[in-house]
Amino acid sequence: MQKPVLVVKLGSAVITTSDGTIDQAIIKKLAAEIAALSAKYRVVMVSSGAVGSGKAFIKNYKGSLIERKAAAAVGNPILIQLYHKHFSKYGITVAQALCERHHFSNRFQFLQLKDTFHEFWENDILPVVNENDLVSNVELKFSDNDELATLIAIGFDAETLIICTSVGGFMDAEKKIIPFVDAIDTQIMGFVNNEKSSLGLGGMLSKLTFTRLATSLGIKVIISGLKGAKPFHDALSGNSGTTFKAQKSNLKARQKWLASGSITLGGIQVDKGAEKALFSRKSLLAVGIRDVQGSFSSGEVVQLINEEEQIIGVAKVRLGASEIAEQTAKKNTLAAHADDIVMF
Repeated sequence: MQKPVLVVKLGSAVITTSDGTIDQAIIKKLAAEIAALSAKYRVVMVSSGAVGSGKAFIKNYKGSLIERKAAAAVGNPILIQLYHKHFSKYGITVAQALCERHHFSNRFQFLQLKDTFHEFWENDILPVVNENDLVSNVELKFSDNDELATLIAIGFDAETLIICTSVGGFMDAEKKIIPFVDAIDTQIMGFVNNEKSSLGLGGMLSKLTFTRLATSLGIKVIISGLKGAKPFHDALSGNSGTTFKAQKSNLKARQKWLASGSITLGGIQVDKGAEKALFSRKSLLAVGIRDVQGSFSSGEVVQLINEEEQIIGVAKVRLGASEIAEQTAKKNTLAAHADDIVMF
């Protein structure tokens, strides 16, 4: 029986000191604990910190997009060298995996990525993942490493995703950490303060947004800090941070990819009748379409939107935007097959 997959996401703020340099004491502690966890889990570590590691080498660094790209290119080998230094003491080899958004949106590339990670685990190699900032397209990139970690967790059927944060967990209105969240509802969303770390890009809203996606697809998510001798052990045992319950999901791997990894290129607004049919696992017929948003072609993935302007799912369409406009009067014209539709 294969060991379950554990994805650990480390933000810039939790692995750096006050002056922005990598905290080697933290890396040393992480190496010891992940080495122990590797006996029970197939671990993926998503690590920020490349820009922080490299920005000192960029003259008059101001944080522009080009400067961040250059700093990341300098910082990535520095960061991976530090991980190698500390993990090698436990007999663990680290592999650098620099990903781009299209590695997840293109299913063929995604499956190749997945196969490579399985090869890492077969050889007791720890993949250390970060976005390939140097060549990432501004229009087509991860919003932050919370998204990257979530897509890996979903795509690789992870049991648990741990998102590390400097605040130690998800807090209520009184700034007290909530130990367990059964479901992310309007009350939970109301506690969010959309602030971002000065070192990184992701705030708590981002973490909660991707936590909701991961839990809806059957993954337990823990938002926790790195205090204590064994922070991951404490988080996994429910003794620190906030645990978000995994929701029941019967989606197949391809459907999970549609719901998370694919990139939506437009939208289709459906009427009440079509919405009801879609939630009953029916195909989408052209007659149930009220409006088309954006430009897309047959075979591309679009958002499904109800009459209240809420996103209710995604679908890989069999008709392009212009074709749908021509076919809406034809009741039985298939716009998207049920096998290519995922409802949220």
